[in-house]
Amino acid sequence: MDAAADGSAITSAQGEASEHHRPGTGGNGATMTDDELRREVAAELSWDPRVDSEVIEVSADSGTVTLRGTVDSLRQKRAGSKAAARVRGVIRIANELRVRIPGAEQRDDDDLRGDVLEALMLDGSVPMTVDARAQDGLVTLTGTAQWHYQRKKAESRTAEVPGVARIDNAIALSRADTGDASDARAAITAAFRRSAVLEPGRLSVETLPGGLVILSGTVHTWVAHDHALAAAWSAPGVEQVDDRISVEDTP
Repeated sequence: MDAAADGSAITSAQGEASEHHRPGTGGNGATMTDDELRREVAAELSWDPRVDSEVIEVSADSGTVTLRGTVDSLRQKRAGSKAAARVRGVIRIANELRVRIPGAEQRDDDDLRGDVLEALMLDGSVPMTVDARAQDGLVTLTGTAQWHYQRKKAESRTAEVPGVARIDNAIALSRADTGDASDARAAITAAFRRSAVLEPGRLSVETLPGGLVILSGTVHTWVAHDHALAAAWSAPGVEQVDDRISVEDTP
């Protein structure tokens, strides 16, 4: 299962490695207090029409933002994480939102599976080799895809289906262009250099046999973090990405 497949947590892999978390900073470089960061995240949640901010409680501690409450869809839970990640000063998100599907949107297992398969079939970027199982609101995605973006697209489409409370993304990659580790490292490094949002000197790439890529270093925003991951997954032969990138919003 991919990390945070149900939107339950988005974390910097090294965020808990040190006893001292770096506090968030505002656009002018001034350090924000926990309460200021909490208010900024709450404001972003209220700003996003996809989020029911009234049911979400926000707390902040040295750049770590926690979301609590009960929402009525997995889409809402995932949208909450994405909204919080857009706020400057957030270095880690713990999404503890619970999903409680309203009675009108609850489906029996066969109906829910059928709804998910129909949604996947209507998306041209999701290959026909992807299948799904459903049990009590949990949808398990199975089958194969050639690219990681197809895997993630299947997951995001599934999250939009009414009645889905959780997702286990078990889609396997079946890439024909395996390449070798050195080719993958060179391709990822070149993509980092081309990027308008990354600082290549702050990131390092390690590749190992079997398609494993280890990313480490720091970025200033979650946008940059996600950009770096997407670049790694686009390289030839990549089967797994170990994300050790920290988000540190420093002046």
